[in-house]
Amino acid sequence: MLRTADDEELTIDELASRSGVTVRTVRFYASRGLLPPPRLRGRVGLYGADHLARLDLIRELQNLGFTLTAIERHLERIPEDAPPEELALQRALLAPWTSDQAERIGRHELDRRAGRTLNDQEIEQLLTLGVLERGTEEDAEEFLLTNTSMLNVGLRITELELPSDMLLRAKDIVEQHTAQMAGELRELFAANVLRPYVERGRPEAERERVRATADQLRPLTIQVLVNGFQRAVNEVIRNHT
Repeated sequence: MLRTADDEELTIDELASRSGVTVRTVRFYASRGLLPPPRLRGRVGLYGADHLARLDLIRELQNLGFTLTAIERHLERIPEDAPPEELALQRALLAPWTSDQAERIGRHELDRRAGRTLNDQEIEQLLTLGVLERGTEEDAEEFLLTNTSMLNVGLRITELELPSDMLLRAKDIVEQHTAQMAGELRELFAANVLRPYVERGRPEAERERVRATADQLRPLTIQVLVNGFQRAVNEVIRNHT
């Protein structure tokens, strides 16, 4: 049985199996400098928990849509001898703010969840809203449901029979401003929490506090954004009545 301690030693086959990638992928990542060299025992390369943690971080970055070049740039900022705990902190800071995952869904299953047979216009509106994305060219009846919790919201919007160009413009407005807010809030967190932690040499005693702070900020920030938007809408209504 493989050991689970931080000093465990894995062959490249065991590392690939544990991380869910192929041996070829491990070698490719190593050739691009994404993984530090293995520790040698004779002619056998041995990998440890730090290599596993890096592979987990690479997968997290890929799930967020990072290109290979962007992943390389991100990992360049992390010391090659960073312990698994430091890499786990990086993953925690990058983790999605909601647990809802996208999923592939067929037209029949989509109709079942909607509780009715959706017509082509309703499908197009869900695509416009970004609730659905087109599937493969080979299967026009397959879609990517980008966020399962938004399906009911999207269906209720389609029932309003609003013009598609209005929906597209509304979507663009929301995405534009939320992306700007997300970027500014991330920079604020980095400047006041992450950078001081890094400048102090990433002290081990502070690592868990930084990770816990990031975890706790997610739901609090979302609630503040929702409340702030509600207040802003009320203010606009008062100013235009």
